[in-house]
Amino acid sequence: MGANLSELFIRRPVMTILVMLGIVIFGIAGFKKLPVSALPNVDFPTIQVTAELSGANPETMAAAVATVLEKQFSTIAASIP
Repeated sequence: MGANLSELFIRRPVMTILVMLGIVIFGIAGFKKLPVSALPNVDFPTIQVTAELSGANPETMAAAVATVLEKQFSTIAASIP
């Protein structure tokens, strides 16, 4: 029997369909069992800053403190390993 693999599947279409269904079913079952987390646990670096300015109103705090701090924080380079 010197038939190659392609000829076997061409001559037996029912077997071809059954083999393909088996591959699809095992593929779906395997895919569902993959250990993949929808939301992986990631530890993001955080900075906590407390600033006070006695007697300042919110506009002064925004202009004199918060804006200055935000500009400084934006210069921090991201450390991505």
